[in-house]
Amino acid sequence: MSGLIALLDDVAAIAKVASASVDDVVGQAAKAGAKAAGAVIDDAAVTPKYVHGFEPARELPIVGRIARGSIFNKLVILLPAALLLQSFAPWAIPPLLMLGGGYLCFEGAEKIWHWLWPSNHADAPLDEEVKDAAHLEEKKVAGAIKTDFILSAEIMTIALSALPEANIWFQGAALALVAIGITIMVYGSVAVIVKADDVGLAMTRHGRLGITRSIGRGIVRGMPGFLKLLLIVGTAAMLWVGGSIIVHGLAQMGYAGLEHWIDDIAKAVAGLAPVATGFAGWMTKAVIDGILGLGLGFILVAVIGPVMGLFGQSAH
Repeated sequence: MSGLIALLDDVAAIAKVASASVDDVVGQAAKAGAKAAGAVIDDAAVTPKYVHGFEPARELPIVGRIARGSIFNKLVILLPAALLLQSFAPWAIPPLLMLGGGYLCFEGAEKIWHWLWPSNHADAPLDEEVKDAAHLEEKKVAGAIKTDFILSAEIMTIALSALPEANIWFQGAALALVAIGITIMVYGSVAVIVKADDVGLAMTRHGRLGITRSIGRGIVRGMPGFLKLLLIVGTAAMLWVGGSIIVHGLAQMGYAGLEHWIDDIAKAVAGLAPVATGFAGWMTKAVIDGILGLGLGFILVAVIGPVMGLFGQSAH
């Protein structure tokens, strides 16, 4: 009997250790996922355009197909690649992060560039571009998954860099949680966004109560403004995260002067704030990182745009 009790005590101890490990994995995954905020917001802001122009009945299936492609990108391709890099070439992670940060700066600056100097080129109407709806859907889904691959690579690399040093199984589990959690969050949000106007319209037409119809009209009227706000927030997040990645990457490669300068300014501003000093310091650093990201992004737009034009492609 005493042996059975001892065995049960051992099982309970193992369960506690396993539970703590799961808690650690979940906690580190959440922290790592938060570091990838800029790419995540951009992913949510970019994806709705891929269902624009399709029949409402096809919108959610298209989002579902893109989400499945995103999971494949993250779990089957990017997660093993990230773990291999961490195990055999950790020195390559900061340059790769900086490359991804430069991409975020380029994407954010390109959006602002087009806002300031809109192009006269207009996209061809969908019915003229491709007459076969099924073929058009395949084309749009393939394009969305390619774009997702770039953003997912950045998300996974940022998440990996935010994880503490641990065994490969812990890091793999945390990255898998990040991949699944972010994909659900992004494409669940996209599904809600693309169907919100349909829900609002249904509430307006079929709502039994006046307040229901009023809410429906509010949703329909508010969605265009919400999408614009989402685009603005996504652009700002890209520039901030991209700039901070570049600054931190330079510090990791031995050029820490710029990071120290920004930190000193942030501390000085925080010292002047009578309340919310932490927020004031964080906001100062985010603004400076964003300005640096915008400047780098404009340089990349000026360089990459003409190069892509030589091949008859847009920079997007």
